Amino acid sequence: MKEKKILSILLVSFFMHSVVFALDLAGAGSDLSDALGLGTNKNEGATSFRSLLIPSGGRAEALGSACTALCDGISFFDYNPAVSSVLKETETAVYHNAWIADSAIETLSFTSRNGNFGYGAALKCFYVPFSEYNIRGERVSSAYYSETTAVLNVSYNFLAGYYFKGIALGANAKVGWRNFPDYTDNKTDAVISGSGLSQSALALMADFGALVRFNVLKKFQDREPNLCVGFSATSIGAALTGFGEGVELDDSLPSRLSLGVSWRFVRPVLISLEARKEINVLSPSDSAGVGACAGVEVRVTDFFCVQSGFLLQGSSPRISLGGTASFSRASVCACYTFDLTSSMNPVNHLSVSARLLLGDKGRAKIQELVDMYYIAGLRLYAQGNLDEAIRQWDMAISLDKSFDPALEAKSAAVRFADAKNDIMDMQRFDVSH
Repeated sequence: MKEKKILSILLVSFFMHSVVFALDLAGAGSDLSDALGLGTNKNEGATSFRSLLIPSGGRAEALGSACTALCDGISFFDYNPAVSSVLKETETAVYHNAWIADSAIETLSFTSRNGNFGYGAALKCFYVPFSEYNIRGERVSSAYYSETTAVLNVSYNFLAGYYFKGIALGANAKVGWRNFPDYTDNKTDAVISGSGLSQSALALMADFGALVRFNVLKKFQDREPNLCVGFSATSIGAALTGFGEGVELDDSLPSRLSLGVSWRFVRPVLISLEARKEINVLSPSDSAGVGACAGVEVRVTDFFCVQSGFLLQGSSPRISLGGTASFSRASVCACYTFDLTSSMNPVNHLSVSARLLLGDKGRAKIQELVDMYYIAGLRLYAQGNLDEAIRQWDMAISLDKSFDPALEAKSAAVRFADAKNDIMDMQRFDVSH
């Protein structure tokens, strides 16, 4: 275990040094943006609370944020609220994303699942230093501009079974607060108490998502489906502005519709693709254009994998590289992003995340018992002991009512036993006559 941890640290260090070397290539960014100029839309960036579109960081950002159809991690809060109902374990995670112009995003999230019911909560804060200078160039105030969003999540996986994994549906309720710091009086340089309130805003919004999972061209053994399709509508709502002067509902949010697919065609490789469309709820005709993103993850060893992603929104690309090291119940991901979506000039920034697995509430042990009873029933059935075989399968079904193999085996055994009894009754009738 000690050697594994040391090798993971060395791999992450090598990856990050490779990223730093790649920063020297950033000068080609403006040419790349010009080459993709056909996708330019005049409404790009016209909505408020743009921090809602900034990735929290870590693995999701490394995959180009193509995560609407990913169902294997806690980063679902920004992408598809239905995912919490299908996660294997209870999870908590922290994220730090060093964004542009000394700004940063900090995120704390938690999710868990009881049966097919998932739930969770997250808190995301974007902040940037705000300094005000007078006409003499003297700094007269210093504070932070911030956008903070709190999220509550619920989801449920309907019709879940052994063969068909169900249809997961979920929703997030979100509240955001844009805090604009107080500014000064131009004549006296004194900070005007409450002056920033009129430019602050309260956002009320919701996310909705759906997820289905199944197998397509699967060449390896695993109970988890290898293909997922997801749809989500995120940040649907509006913002209240003008506090202290007359509150108005006139601030559009960066609402978005997303359709994604993820496919693990071989065990070590995951591909994720997504198309998205920003919509202006208050003024649909002013909606931004269509965007697309893609991500690839390759597992190098059982404890280290690398990710790469690409996002195109309008004519602005975002390219990302990441590496994730896993240690027993925890994992750490570092991500480098070359970004043209948030600035006219190329921007390089780093993000990190730490994810902690808190257990599956005994689901794995229950599944082991279910498998044990099912296999025992098959042995007894082969030996002709139908009653005991059915009893074993009943025990499996009592633990997992959606375990279709035991349900099918019991049904077949009951039919066979009934047919056998019918034959015995007919033989007794013939003998008596």
